[in-house]
Amino acid sequence: MSDLHPDDTRPAAETAHCDVLVAGSGAAGLMAALTAAHAGLSVIVAEKAARIGGTSARSGGWLWVPGNPQSRRAGHGGTSEEWHAYLRDVLGTLYHAPGVSDRLERYLSQAPAMLDFLEQETGVCFEPGSQSPDFHGESPWAATGWRSVVASPFDGRQLGPFRHQIADPIPEMTLLGLDLSPGRDLNAFLAATRSLPALIHSSRRLLRFGRDIVLHGRSTQYRNGHALVAALAAECRKRGVRFMCSSPLRTLVRDGSRIAGGMLQPASGTVAITARHAVILATGGFPHDPQRQGALFAHVRAGTAHCSAAAPTCTGDGLTLGETVGGIVDTSLAEPAAWAPVSRVPGRDGHMRPFPHLLERAKPGVIAVTRDGRRFVNEALPYHDVMRALFAVTHPGAPCEAWLVCDHPFIARYGLGAVKPFPFPRGGWLRNGYLKRGRTLDALACACGIDAKGLVETVEHYNDDAAYGRDTLFYRGSTPYQRALGDAMHRPNPCVAPIRRAPFYAVRIVPGSLGTFAGLKTGPSAEVLDTDGRPVPGLYAVGNDMAGIMRGAYPSGGITLGPAMTFGWLAARRIATLADQTDTPLTTKETRHETL
Repeated sequence: MSDLHPDDTRPAAETAHCDVLVAGSGAAGLMAALTAAHAGLSVIVAEKAARIGGTSARSGGWLWVPGNPQSRRAGHGGTSEEWHAYLRDVLGTLYHAPGVSDRLERYLSQAPAMLDFLEQETGVCFEPGSQSPDFHGESPWAATGWRSVVASPFDGRQLGPFRHQIADPIPEMTLLGLDLSPGRDLNAFLAATRSLPALIHSSRRLLRFGRDIVLHGRSTQYRNGHALVAALAAECRKRGVRFMCSSPLRTLVRDGSRIAGGMLQPASGTVAITARHAVILATGGFPHDPQRQGALFAHVRAGTAHCSAAAPTCTGDGLTLGETVGGIVDTSLAEPAAWAPVSRVPGRDGHMRPFPHLLERAKPGVIAVTRDGRRFVNEALPYHDVMRALFAVTHPGAPCEAWLVCDHPFIARYGLGAVKPFPFPRGGWLRNGYLKRGRTLDALACACGIDAKGLVETVEHYNDDAAYGRDTLFYRGSTPYQRALGDAMHRPNPCVAPIRRAPFYAVRIVPGSLGTFAGLKTGPSAEVLDTDGRPVPGLYAVGNDMAGIMRGAYPSGGITLGPAMTFGWLAARRIATLADQTDTPLTTKETRHETL
């Protein structure tokens, strides 16, 4: 239809036609849309939110892709045997569950090819994670780097006015709106008062940031998942992909046994979309679906609310739609979600916003304690494992919560949660109750409702070890991953320092997640499967709408976006192949884009 223009994000007319309808605009959906459009198919991306990007725009932008082309060029490819050996160590018995190793092999073999496609055919670029270790360094097959890639920085000015359609990261995880990349970039800001190169790096970025604010009203220096989404969206627009924001997919439409489109529901009314070849579900899983939370999250059933850092619009729409046409949600995974410790940040509008604690837990001079004042975990472990440890020690009927505790030097140097380090003020955080403070540990315990005797004894024992850079209780700083998240300038252990200088501070953490793993059962190219294990014709599910191929385990950073983009690519390639086999004059490659 001529009134549907790729750059127009307003609701469409009452009906529209395309070859492929993609529901959701995170990395999985964008990758599928880009691949389909590159193959000559006309594509509509329907996004529930007002802006594009979903949870991916809030993410770190990392993909775990062993043997990725960026690392191969640097001579660090590794072998398939090594990658599988690591996964066998981490997944344990899950690895040998029916079909798991086959799906992992398909992923490991196809993910590098997906990156090759992006590198050779598009402007989406990645950088190798040369210093990004696998999460579980206790495995002899864990790598100290090179198995991951991260989205390259993206200049938002390339998008022109369309940049305002890209969703922002979590505000508290930026520096006044400036994206900071974990690793060298963030470390430079933290070390700006201790290192001249760090000061120069930080100053340059801040000067550019100031110029952006004057000229554009916001930063155009995109990093992390923000950069990934922007780059994918830019390439989609070049190929005529149509974006429809504030337009959730409410119903799937059949043509006989085949899924042939869907009904969108923008504010202006219902829009019928005819999808000649396929519908791809990429709505982001169910992290904000209370019904599925209650069914699958034990802490929710026990009375502790869940606080996910995923995009608020991820409410399980894709899973529900898949079920209505015969799809099955796989709930047999070891864990239904990607757990993360989260604090609740009071907003000026009265709403609480989630802050995922992904980095500062490994810095030297902070510990996590439960209500009894005792440590329960190696704080530098991956976020998923920290939450599993908290679940394990929470008594039935008790609230599932803990506190991160530190002293004045720590919060001044590293910050704590949403609280930024010096020179940013802390008064507002103290007044709104997010940050607790005490002149003594007893006073801090009283402010938090923690057992004072337990907290004092815990800190004393921790400090006895920390004076020598040790943690004899949990061996913090014992793996490359833990040390990478610590402070390389702190000796002898980058993850351990005493907690001694008053005042003392604490932030409460509660159960949260970065997304969900339980999802629709799918085939080799993300085809949605029915109760008999047969594909539902014309329907695909990718990203967190697809059951996680790691079966609820978390081997390394990027095991969500890596499979999400790979199976989005595979799904679109499969659709394009079938389209070539079944094309009619109405949908030849020469006329597909004309229908838009």
